[in-house]
Amino acid sequence: MSVTPTPTERNPMKTLLCYGDSNTHGTSPLLPDGSWHRYGPETRWPRRLASLLGPDWHVIEEGLPGRTTCHDNPFDGPHKNGLRHLPVALECHAPLDLFAVMLGTNDLKAYFGLTPFDIAKGIRTLLTMVQQRAPGRDGKPPALLVISPVPIDEVGAWGESLAGGAAKSRRLADYLAEVAEEFGALFFDAGSVAQASPVDGVHLSEEAHLAIADGLAKLLRK
Repeated sequence: MSVTPTPTERNPMKTLLCYGDSNTHGTSPLLPDGSWHRYGPETRWPRRLASLLGPDWHVIEEGLPGRTTCHDNPFDGPHKNGLRHLPVALECHAPLDLFAVMLGTNDLKAYFGLTPFDIAKGIRTLLTMVQQRAPGRDGKPPALLVISPVPIDEVGAWGESLAGGAAKSRRLADYLAEVAEEFGALFFDAGSVAQASPVDGVHLSEEAHLAIADGLAKLLRK
């Protein structure tokens, strides 16, 4: 499936909204002392993707650490619920040519008790909202891209809170591929080109960000 939107004369650039969590935000692996930083724009995969796609694309980063697909976090607050914020993001950045979502990692936290099937349902809920609100050009839905997050490992600072999540994360891509097919969306498995850092088992290294950007650029150029 190729992404070939027809831009308007007033806005000839193709707009891509990247909706995700800390691995879209650019959060570095969490060190044992609790410290972390945000990677610079030149490293974060959405900005790297923008540079690879060139001047015809406007790539928007919409990453929030801790964001779930559609669940209120009982400890970090309801603003982490991806479904709650999605209408705002869509209206702020419309018209969109392509909506990309990479969520599901935070849904693996043990206190949610979700299965890979449940997490895929969360992604389905988000895509349904995108289609219903139709924030594309001429009041139509944009093209869709489902990105399956890299599998996690239960190590480091996040190990206990993600107990049982490693095995679930390795089954998630198959479920998300089915959701993508259902919606006629593009699909990319980030785990096919990158892995979580061994430091905390969740976040991406600089090299992983670059690998994901390169893989997505190849997909979108097809």
